[in-house]
Parts: sequence; C-alpha cells; structure tokens
Amino acid sequence: MDNFLIFYLIPLLSLFLLIFKIIEKKRNQCCYIFDYQCYKPTDDQKLSTDLSGKIILRNKNLGLDEYKFLLKVIVGSGIGEETYGPKMVFHGREDNPTYEDGTEEMDEFFDDSIGKLLARTGVSPQDIDVLVVNVACITTSPSLASRIITRYKMREDVKTYNLTGMGCSASLISVNIVESVFKCQKNVNALVVASESLSPNWYTGNDKSMILTNCLFRAGGVAILLTNKASLRDRAMLKLKCLVRTHHGARDEAYSSCIQMEDEHGRVGVKLSKNLPKAATRAFIDNLKVISPKILPMREIARYALLSFLRNMRTKSQKGARPMINFKTGVDHFCLHTGGKAVIDSIGKSLGLSEYDVEPARMTLHRFGNTSASSIWYVLGYMEAKKRFKKGDRVFMISLGAGFKCNSCLWEVVGDLDDGKGNCWNECDIDKYPPTSLANPFMDKYGWVNDKDESTFVLPEE
Repeated sequence: MDNFLIFYLIPLLSLFLLIFKIIEKKRNQCCYIFDYQCYKPTDDQKLSTDLSGKIILRNKNLGLDEYKFLLKVIVGSGIGEETYGPKMVFHGREDNPTYEDGTEEMDEFFDDSIGKLLARTGVSPQDIDVLVVNVACITTSPSLASRIITRYKMREDVKTYNLTGMGCSASLISVNIVESVFKCQKNVNALVVASESLSPNWYTGNDKSMILTNCLFRAGGVAILLTNKASLRDRAMLKLKCLVRTHHGARDEAYSSCIQMEDEHGRVGVKLSKNLPKAATRAFIDNLKVISPKILPMREIARYALLSFLRNMRTKSQKGARPMINFKTGVDHFCLHTGGKAVIDSIGKSLGLSEYDVEPARMTLHRFGNTSASSIWYVLGYMEAKKRFKKGDRVFMISLGAGFKCNSCLWEVVGDLDDGKGNCWNECDIDKYPPTSLANPFMDKYGWVNDKDESTFVLPEE
C-alpha cells in the first residue's frame, strides 16, 4: 500500500494539481470587455456643408486649384453632414489654436465618456488598477493620464501608460498592453481611453497632401473598461481571442507615408503621402498572414493551400484567378478601419466581404467621420445598436495607422449586447441607417468651382 501511494497516487495527484493550476492561471489571464462608451460631442459642434464652406473660404492660402481638389475629396469621402469638429474652428481660430483648445477638447471627452462608463457599470474610479491613454497628436505636462487620475481621484498605485504618436491603430495597441498586464496579474480592472486632439493639428496651408486630414478626421473618442476578474466574467460583453500587431517602421516609405510635420511655411499638419495606399496594403497583407491561421478553421487553411498549390502547378496561361481565403468561415462580423471610403472599399474587397459586412464601417464614416483610434469602436457600436450580435459570434477588428502599422484582433461575444446600454448610436435614430443615399450636398452647393478658370477666378467673399 505504501509503495502504491509513493509511486502512483502521489505523482497522479501532483499531476492533477499542476493541470488545475495551469487551467486556473489561463482563466485568470483572459481579457474581457466589461463595457465601453463612444463619445458623441454636442450638436453645436456639427460640421455642416455651409459651415465647412465658410471654414475653407477663411483660408486665404487656397486658390482655385485647391478648391477643386477639396471638392473632389469631400464629395467622394463618404462623410455626411453630422460629423463633429473641434470648437476652435467654430470660433474662427483655426489659424492660431491655443494649448488650452487641445486640452479642453480632451477634458470634455474625458468628462463625458469616462463619467458615463463608470456610472453605468457601477465601477468606482478607485477600482481601476490600470489606465492606458492614447491620443496621438497632443502632449501635455502633466500627462493626459494624470489629468484623468486627478479628475476622477484614482488610487495612488494605479498603473498608467500614456501613448502618443501611435495614430489610428492605437486603441488595439492599448488593448495589447492590458492583455500583457492581465497575463501577469489577476483580479485587475483596466480603463483604456482613446481619442485624438484635432485643435492643434487643423491645417491652414495649401499643401494638398496635408489638407486631406481636414476633410477626413473628426472629433470623437472611446472609453473601454476591461477586466480579468472572475466575479465580472458573467457580466462581460466580449472576450479577446487573439491580437496581432504589424509594424513596418523600418521601411522608409512606410514610415513617411503618414507623418506629422511642418510645411514649407511652418504650418503644422499631418501629411498623407502618395505611398500611403502601398504602405497600408503591405502592412495589411503581412498582418493577415499571421492572424489568419489563428482565427480560421483548419479546413479553410487547407482548402486555400491546396488551391494555391494547384494554381502554381499550372502553366502561366492556365493559372486563372488567384484563390481567396473565405474569412467568413471563422468570422461573423467585421469592424473595419474607417480611414475613408477607398480604405473601406479596398479592405472589403480584399476580404471578400458583402455590402452587409461593410455597412457598419460605411455608416460610421458617414455619421462620425474618421475619429482616429476610436473609429473601430463606433463600428462595433453600430452593429450592437442594430442587434446583429448573438452569444458565440466572433468579431474581427482591423485598424491601420501611422508608423506604418496594421493591428487586428478577434473577439468572441460572451454576453448580452442587445440593449445597447449607453451606445451613442442609440442617440442617432439608428432605424434611419443606412440611408437611401450617402451623397453629401457639397457638389450641389459648390460644384460651380469646376467651371471656373484660374486666369479669371476671383476669391468669393465669405
């Protein structure tokens, strides 16, 4: 009997104990979204067609060529009339924004979205263990993370991460930081805050590659509460399955494709170069190569590999179309980066998506514009407001940003997302989306500039 205990029972119990510890550790490392809140600025910040025209006319550095360029960009941008801009453009101060313009823009977002999120979830600021803030184009001292801590009186031992310069893909970088913390500590609540400060970066020059950002980027933000607490799992909305980050900063053309800089006259803005589509495509493809095996069933990977092999065996004249991976075999919903209509079209085509699949991204771009790192969360909010989710569904997020970076992740729906809770889309009369037409009235109102000649053109009065 003693030999049995020594040689069989004790090692077996030790093995069971080891397996139990591994399983328990894995459970405590899971990353859940408890809730999130997208920011909806006040209606007095809406950029209508008339107001946009006045802002453009105030820029005395523009000529007929720039007017025609802006009209073409805005008409084809996919952006509607209800997006939001920074307050300083409504006051006519885009030529000389102040430091306070940028910080006040952030404070209004912090007060609204973080306050609503904490109040709705019943989580006290004192319960936040980790705070990650990402705002690309403004740096303050003390940091924006410190502004949040002093505003909400968080604990002295709260762990903070303040990210700048990360661009439109920063929110998934923030989630990745939280995921790493969760692997080392259990029973942790984390708050991720993502936005962009437009006030210091509204471009007032005439460089076409820099004035593009005024047409696409709009005010917005998101606050996300994540947890690995066992007591909150049953109330969680989404569970992170995997996350992949791709960074092509070592390539010069990728690095310079989207960059904050001064033009030749010293005016600050963000330049979007002609290399941007190429850099984005390369980063996107390299990211998909890594994440596809993690999110797709083996039968789909095997099917694609077999078809690719058979195609390569044929002669050049017999090869035909390149086989495509069917991402819908492993994904139910797609949160696409809302970098612009062309970006959505390109990603949708590359993934073989239907108009139904890309509708959330199109509607987000139309209603809120490109809100930088927070954009994909407005896309998620649209699908939630439309009651598209059911338990067990898998949601694929893709974001692109300066660097050049492509980040993506897969979430699993684990809770009830039917009520929409504090979703800002529920304040937008969600039933009227999608509208019958996404056309904006810019061409009707300003199309006359296309008939003008540079030699006779006179700058219209404001």
